[in-house]
Amino acid sequence: MELIKKFKHLFSNISLLGWLIGTLAAVVIEYYWGYDYISYYLGLPKIPVLFGTLIMLKNPIMIPSALAYDIIVYLIPILLTAGVSCNFANFLAGLFEKLPLGLSVLIHLIFFYAILHLWAGINDYRILIIKLTLISIILTVSVNVINGYQGEFSCSHPGFMALGAYTSSIITLVLFVNDKIFGTPLLPESIGPWLFPFALLGGGIAAAIGSLLVAIPSFRTRGDYLAIISLAFMFIIKSAVENLHIIGGARGMGGHPDYAPLPIIFAWTMLCIWVVHNFVTSIFGKALNTVRDDEAASEAMTIKTRKTKVTAFMFGAFWAGIAGGLFAHVLAYINPSMFSINRLAEILAMVYFGGLNSIVGSIVGAVSINVLGEALRPLELFKWIIIPLILIFVMIFRPYGLISFKEIDAKRLLRAKNKNNQGIKDKRGV
Repeated sequence: MELIKKFKHLFSNISLLGWLIGTLAAVVIEYYWGYDYISYYLGLPKIPVLFGTLIMLKNPIMIPSALAYDIIVYLIPILLTAGVSCNFANFLAGLFEKLPLGLSVLIHLIFFYAILHLWAGINDYRILIIKLTLISIILTVSVNVINGYQGEFSCSHPGFMALGAYTSSIITLVLFVNDKIFGTPLLPESIGPWLFPFALLGGGIAAAIGSLLVAIPSFRTRGDYLAIISLAFMFIIKSAVENLHIIGGARGMGGHPDYAPLPIIFAWTMLCIWVVHNFVTSIFGKALNTVRDDEAASEAMTIKTRKTKVTAFMFGAFWAGIAGGLFAHVLAYINPSMFSINRLAEILAMVYFGGLNSIVGSIVGAVSINVLGEALRPLELFKWIIIPLILIFVMIFRPYGLISFKEIDAKRLLRAKNKNNQGIKDKRGV
């Protein structure tokens, strides 16, 4: 027990920057020596993709080698580097605390992106997994605005995602690609990456406008009508794009240009988290929570409840449209079946697994469900038994999700963890 206490005391003083330095050291080791040396001498056919889970499930005899790889590449370097660099990392974190909070957050995000970039750069499969996970974070955060902070139950996000995906796809294919459906491009292909953000914004605006078809009729009533109307909206959008042959119909659309590399998706994800955080912590966000808790009392306090709900609904739909546009350009192909009831189940699972009324919970839910789904892929049918069982247990023991009703406290998260200095501050009454 004494050894465990010393171990916890040692690593509890490490700042977030220290853990990032440790993780970067582990990723550098894997990037340069993971394939030629470590995996080779452990008898692994290749570098494990998701920490060895795929190899362990496909070939159980490789479990010892995969676990040894994780310990050698990740566990030991992270703990050792974070422990050794603790004082240096805390010193740097102390310097960053004196900077404006936005600049300090930006420095940490650049450090975090460097880790993601190196880790994903080992193979294309990792890049795809990270891209789809970041898009899932945008989707989950946007759904949480409606289902969590607004307190409604919307099933229309796959429809909003489809509107964003098809709108942004049409814009890029018409303007920048020699496409078999739309013909020769109207603008030079070279300026496509620079105008791509406007295509995404067009998709987001289309989704926001489309959300009015759900919001206007459903918010005139109370109760479960929103869930019914939004579910109908999803099926209407899916049926519409299936029967519009000018945009490919049931066959879908392909040939999208590669305008969504990892840095672009990472930037849009961080922008979404920042904007949504500011939205839900603003006066408007507090009003939204008041409407959720007691609509009658909100109206008595002169809050325009219907306007508040419609605005929040359009805001969540806008970011779903952005996610749809990124999704289309990552896969370079879309069809109506990608925005069906299966997509809805996946999105709702991420939201309710991570936690309602929490951006942190949305991030945890999106990452957990995506990684777990990929890790259990070798189990095929049993994968869809295990994941629902996990969700059932979470709903029983944590009805609001793993991390609910918690906001991001960047100042506390990024500060240096030096107990001696903290003790001096406490004595001075700071």
